[in-house]
Amino acid sequence: MELTKIVKNLKELDWKYIIVRTLSNTLILGAVIYLIASFWDVAKQETLFTYWRLRGQEFTLDEVKEPEEPTSPFAALLRQPTPLKITPKSTQFGLVIEKIDVNAPIIENVPVANKGAYLAALEKGVAHAQNTAKPGLPGNSYLFAHSSLDFWNYGPYSGVFNLLRKLDKGDKIVVFYKGKRYDYYVTDKEVVSGFNTAPLTRVFKEPYLTLQTCDPPGVALNRLIITAKLKQP
Repeated sequence: MELTKIVKNLKELDWKYIIVRTLSNTLILGAVIYLIASFWDVAKQETLFTYWRLRGQEFTLDEVKEPEEPTSPFAALLRQPTPLKITPKSTQFGLVIEKIDVNAPIIENVPVANKGAYLAALEKGVAHAQNTAKPGLPGNSYLFAHSSLDFWNYGPYSGVFNLLRKLDKGDKIVVFYKGKRYDYYVTDKEVVSGFNTAPLTRVFKEPYLTLQTCDPPGVALNRLIITAKLKQP
């Protein structure tokens, strides 16, 4: 009788162990999947950017000329890849950054103090801050967009600024507005506190562009600020 009771208790313990182990494994697997999914978009863009740089691949808004045929197999190996032509998503109000393959429409006059309004705008593209200068005009034209980890929460443009930190002084940023093209060139790059509104309120006598996003991607603790100046044709 005592032996039967012991066997019964052991069987109950086995089932409890199996249930606990299954739950633990499921939680661990779920956490791993969530982690991979969270970093997938950023990792993919980083990998592609590195590949482009190593290969010498460039993107351009300008007309692409067909390269001349190489004169030898060695010349073919040394030849740079033909630049890939970019067609802007919008020429009424759009942003193109050739270096990091950014191509997005811009939503005009988005109130920065209305979270619901700017989150809705950021699902459709890059946001232009309300009451800031329009492209080509003197002043501070302020654009902001996501650089996010949990991309499934923020729509197709959740990672549009993930590679913004790759920009350096002298890099070109192109803005289209009402059918006209404006070429800005980076003058400064800085990281400020997430609560620092100074970049938004800066006053410029000449046409300037400011780009803002989270730094690092997905973390609102700091803001990456890119400042660029319009180069007149």
